Amino acid sequence: MLAEGTKAPEFSLPDQNGSVHALSDYRGRKVILYFYPKDNTPGCTKQACGFGDRYPQFREKGAVVLGVSKDSVASHKKFEEKYGLPFPLLSDTELSVIKAYDVWKEKKNYGKVSMGVVRTTYLIDENGVIVKAMDKVKAADNPQEMLEALP
Repeated sequence: MLAEGTKAPEFSLPDQNGSVHALSDYRGRKVILYFYPKDNTPGCTKQACGFGDRYPQFREKGAVVLGVSKDSVASHKKFEEKYGLPFPLLSDTELSVIKAYDVWKEKKNYGKVSMGVVRTTYLIDENGVIVKAMDKVKAADNPQEMLEALP
């Protein structure tokens, strides 16, 4: 996980509609950048829907929400349509941004060790600096925690 107070790595990734988003596009705005393991899984769905339900409140506070996983653009499109998600889901199939944000880790599941995305959320300020970093977040609680972290 990257430390609070460090400059957030720049990125450029396609969303579920094929539009490309770069961190620099959001200068002057707060960014909630959350990394999640996989579309359409129970925890990831809870987290995404939680951000979706609170999206108007995030916008009122001047923040944008961006979800990132290694799923394809097509997978993200299905996920967005199934749950009516109102924010971009960025596809990082090459793992470049996932690795730059230090969320690609060894995970243990039922005794089996594999590499995967550790659910992590960053709050990036208007100048591109990480002001809050949370790893191993609880999917259901994370959207509210991030809303409360915003001034």
